[in-house]
Amino acid sequence: MKTLDYYLNQPEGQTYDKKSGRIEPKALAVTMVAMANADGGTIAVGIEDDGTISGIDGMTEHINDLLRVPFDYCIPSVNVHPERIPCIDKYGKDNHILILEVEQSSAMHAISSDEAYYRVGDKSKKLSFDDRMQIMLAKGVQYCEDYPVARATVDDLDLDFVSKYCERIGYKKDALTFLRTNGDYILNKDGKEQVSGAAILLFGKDPQRFFQRAWVRFIRYDGTEEKVGREMNVIKDVIFKGRILDMTRDAIAFVKTQIKEHTYLGPEARFVTEVEYPEFCWTELIVNAIAHRDYSILGTDIQIKMFDDHYTVESPGILPGRVRINNMRTTHFSRNPKIAAFMKEYEFIKEFGEGVDRMYRELEEGGWPTPTFRQDDFMLRASLKSRFDSEGLQKNSDKQTVNQTDDPNTLRKTIQNDPNSIQINPHAVTSLSQVLSQVVPSSSPARPQLKDSHFSMMAMVMLQLHSQQYSISELMNAIGEKNKNRFRQFVLRPLINIGLVEATIKDIPNSPKQRYALTGKGKELMKSYEI
Repeated sequence: MKTLDYYLNQPEGQTYDKKSGRIEPKALAVTMVAMANADGGTIAVGIEDDGTISGIDGMTEHINDLLRVPFDYCIPSVNVHPERIPCIDKYGKDNHILILEVEQSSAMHAISSDEAYYRVGDKSKKLSFDDRMQIMLAKGVQYCEDYPVARATVDDLDLDFVSKYCERIGYKKDALTFLRTNGDYILNKDGKEQVSGAAILLFGKDPQRFFQRAWVRFIRYDGTEEKVGREMNVIKDVIFKGRILDMTRDAIAFVKTQIKEHTYLGPEARFVTEVEYPEFCWTELIVNAIAHRDYSILGTDIQIKMFDDHYTVESPGILPGRVRINNMRTTHFSRNPKIAAFMKEYEFIKEFGEGVDRMYRELEEGGWPTPTFRQDDFMLRASLKSRFDSEGLQKNSDKQTVNQTDDPNTLRKTIQNDPNSIQINPHAVTSLSQVLSQVVPSSSPARPQLKDSHFSMMAMVMLQLHSQQYSISELMNAIGEKNKNRFRQFVLRPLINIGLVEATIKDIPNSPKQRYALTGKGKELMKSYEI
């Protein structure tokens, strides 16, 4: 139970306010409505702004009027729990203060004059019509995705795509029947068909025609902060448009190419590659933004901002329902339930309500800093801190990177008894990878996506193949790579394309007995380095 000292010393803020016992009922209603519409809170009546206690005794009729405020001045009524706490007032006399605990509400409340307010810090902000509608949508009083879209018709929907979706979910009837009878994607009002926002965003031919800036924008900055004007430091700016599915896939695929990797020589002389951010975590922020943004806000977009030391996703809209920053690990609410269900069907969402908690767990278990969330007006910002510093090196790490050797000009390796475990002169990898970066032509399909770590792995593969042939799994094991598709695309295929490595069974590329070896050109390249 909170004491009198608590109410005297607690600073006014988002969930606490002090009011004189002489406050007018309508003025008290403003604070009550604002708190109910936001996070709830506590109003201490009988404490002046300067912290002195004036109390409420001797004002029985007026205090009774204040106790009726939740019913007489708030529409709909606000749930308030009153309590009287004894005290000594500023005159040294026995007195009481009145504590009003205001419940957070899932409804939109206004005062009797139909003015709505929202608590922001220690102020009660009067809401414009647009603000009011956005909060109603965020609370789930209404769903923007269910609103009919002006001027949109069935012809604006891609029925072929709808049919593919029906196949995916096992729906046996035709696309139009699905849209009309499942989820109210198409409604009939006064004999006229209306197309919902969810239908346009999920199945539309050109969603951005109706939802301006309902796209995802990626911005990469040079440095650790955003600069403007003459100091503008944007080095990459890409926009992803289209349906929800297209935007999600394209944005995730592109961001994956922008995540830094750090490769170092780990235990048993095997290269270990660590990433800047856990893939699930940075993906979760993108998926959450697309699934839960407020699509009624047309003047801004989802922005993925990547800096040298952190990664931020900005999503239009306040946190929905009763979700708040301090409870988002355990509280779930879908602002756009149809969009969320669609994304779950495509496995971008695994289980409703588990993504944020899993993100925290993965960051904690992997040694990353915890994520940060910030709500600014009608924009939610979620950020991850990079594991690397601005130069791409791991922060606070006791892992050793590639060591120096006595003879940096000689490329040399030794195969141990285990043919899949190798020890190398680290400069062999460094020097050979530099050569390979010059040899792989700029016209190669994978060249724009190749990173220094990929060339290091190519060098490792060539050093491994110097004395004998190996299967793809043996090569992957040797260099510590676990993703076969990534290994093929960024390591093995570029080496084959430039004629340094070849398959030993050319007629059956996928043969279980397939091995890989250096070509004559590859051996000549190695020979030139006296291996």
